[in-house]
Amino acid sequence: MTQRSYAQPSAPSDPDPRTVGPDPRTPAPSPPRTALITGASSGIGAAFADVFAAHGFDLVIAARREDRLREVAARLEGATGRRVDVIACDLARRETPAELCQEMASRGLTIDALVNNAGYGVPGTFLASAWERHEAMLQVMVGGLTQLTYRLLPGMIERRYGRIINVASLAGLVPAPAGHTLYAATKAFAIKFSEALAHEGRPHGVHVTAVCPGFTLSEFHDVTGTRAQVSKLPSWMWMDSPTVARQGFDAVMEGIPIYINGRANRAIESFVRHLPQPIVMWAGRRLGRSYRKT
Repeated sequence: MTQRSYAQPSAPSDPDPRTVGPDPRTPAPSPPRTALITGASSGIGAAFADVFAAHGFDLVIAARREDRLREVAARLEGATGRRVDVIACDLARRETPAELCQEMASRGLTIDALVNNAGYGVPGTFLASAWERHEAMLQVMVGGLTQLTYRLLPGMIERRYGRIINVASLAGLVPAPAGHTLYAATKAFAIKFSEALAHEGRPHGVHVTAVCPGFTLSEFHDVTGTRAQVSKLPSWMWMDSPTVARQGFDAVMEGIPIYINGRANRAIESFVRHLPQPIVMWAGRRLGRSYRKT
C-alpha cells in the first residue's frame, strides 16, 4: 500500500505592523451580551442583575422606582465594570412594553437575555378590590411578560442565541387558595407559557425557563400586606433572593423549562401532585382562611 503524504503549510511570516492592520488570524472579540431585567429595583430582580453582571452580561434594568434602579446600577457598575442602563417605567400601562423596546433600540441596545420578574399580588377576595386594580396586576404579570417576550424573541431567534426567564412561583403548581385569586393563576400561566415556548425556542438556540421559588425573603410580602402571616412560617420554608437568582440562571443556561427552587419546595410540589384531588381541594380551602384575614 502506498503511503500518501500531505504537504504541511509553511508557517506564516510575522506581518509588518507598519503596513498591515489587525492580524486576521486573531478572532475579533465578541461584544458583551445584554440582559433586560424587569422589576430589578429590589428582591429577586436585583439579585438576577447581580448574577447576570457577574457572568459578563451588560444590563438594562427596568422598574417604576428610578432612584432604586440607579442605586442598583451604581453598585453593579462599580463592582463589575459592566454597563448598566436604567429605564424607569410602569408595566401596568399597556403601552409600556412597546415604549421600553423603542427606548432600548434608540440607545443601540440588543437584548440577548430577558428576565420577566416584575410582579406583585393583590390580596383579599376577588371582589374585595376594584377591577382597575386587578387589571393593572394582570397587565404586569401576564400582558407585559408576554408582550416583551413577543417583541424580543425574533431578534434572539435571528441571532440564534437567547435566554428568557419568567419568574413564576410554586403557587402556580400547588392548590390555589381563596383570597389570592389571580396571583396563582398568573403564575400558572407563566409556567405553561414558558414550557411551550421552550419547545419552540430550543431549535433556534433560545432557552426558556419558568423559575418557581416558594417563600423568598424580599419586599413582596410587605407590598401585599401579608408579612405578619408569612412571618409565622418555619425558617426552613424560606429562601433568599440571591440563591433563587443563581439557581434560575443556571437552569436557563442548562435549558431546563421548569425549575422549582429548593428541596422543600420540590417536595411540596411532588407531594401535592400525587395527592387525590379531593384532598388537594380541601387544602386549598384551608389555606384560603389566612388570606381572607388580610
